[in-house]
Amino acid sequence: MFHTARGWHLYDKDNVPYLDFFSGAGALNYGHNPSLMKKRLMEYLEEDGVTHSLDMYTVAKERFLKQFQSVILKPREMEYKIQFPGPTGTNAVESSLKLARKFTGREKILFFTQAFHGMTLGSLSISGNTFKRDGAGLSLTNTTCMPFEGYLGEDADTMDYMDRMLESSGSGIDLPAAAIVETVQAEGGINVASADWLLRLQGLCRKYGMLLILDDIQAGCGRTGTFFSFEEIGLDPDIICLSKSLSGYGLPFSICLLRPSLDIWEPGEHNGTFRGHNLAFVTATEALNYWKDDSLTRQIRSKEQIVNRCLHELKDNFPQDIAAIRGRGLIHGIVFTHPGVGERVSREAFKNRLLVETSGADSDVVKLLPPLVISERDLEKGLQILEESVAEVVGGNLVSR
Repeated sequence: MFHTARGWHLYDKDNVPYLDFFSGAGALNYGHNPSLMKKRLMEYLEEDGVTHSLDMYTVAKERFLKQFQSVILKPREMEYKIQFPGPTGTNAVESSLKLARKFTGREKILFFTQAFHGMTLGSLSISGNTFKRDGAGLSLTNTTCMPFEGYLGEDADTMDYMDRMLESSGSGIDLPAAAIVETVQAEGGINVASADWLLRLQGLCRKYGMLLILDDIQAGCGRTGTFFSFEEIGLDPDIICLSKSLSGYGLPFSICLLRPSLDIWEPGEHNGTFRGHNLAFVTATEALNYWKDDSLTRQIRSKEQIVNRCLHELKDNFPQDIAAIRGRGLIHGIVFTHPGVGERVSREAFKNRLLVETSGADSDVVKLLPPLVISERDLEKGLQILEESVAEVVGGNLVSR
């Protein structure tokens, strides 16, 4: 039972510290209770700042919008309108699906194998995990699934396959309104799409009049090194979904970035009680200060090298048990040869006071999501605990460094 949290540690009711490589499933990229965000939040509460405002204008909303425009959009020469669809990531996904269908007049949404986009019905209909899909209790329709890069093996060109299926009048596939994609499939097993594959997908969307929806809910907000996970790839999505660490403090908050020409919503056509979450506006505005220069990106790159080195050494130590190491920035996965091993390693790590999540449909992947701001010393400490946990589960002796 946890009681307090600071930085990259959680403390139980007996004040025993646990190192956090989970980060609230990616909602705590800046760690627990970041001091400046907490200060701004406390100041706002002390002055009786508006907490709940529906869609009304508030000073907190204005400050966030100006900060996001000046720090994120303008330097990247990105022209988007911002929609507040509701507090969670699945709210952002649902609104993007509705808008794509409304704008194009088409019904189908193209998604990919092993994808995950949320737990509400629309989001489940474009997710690949059978266990989660079965929880819907009804048929999930009006979607088309295509193989993600590498799903059919290294030699299969899934983009050529997709192009042929969309082009052919005999494929039985109706042209979709949009394609929705993650640059890194986080819940699906840390499957990383290449720049070439993503750019070809964008070209395919343009060719067939589909919108490109980029789900950057878990891979965004700095997780791969840059604020958006696609910056270095050169993608130009029609809609971008953001949530998770957008508030910076773990407060629920999501937005959709829309090309201005897509904003054909009628007043009140997509609304919700908690679209104006002012406390999240306050902390998100402060969190964006991390992105006024490239210092955090450089720190992430340095820590990424540490993670890569340690994980590949681990794979070398257990070549029969670890099939692959995947990831970008500070989202990585250890892919085990056998189903269920990831879950066993996660439990062992917890015994050793390290929080680490699993991923993949068969719990065969251990997923690492340490806070972006973690010290290199504690990053290495956590990786050492992880190595010991793997050794305990799969057996064998670690090669000493």
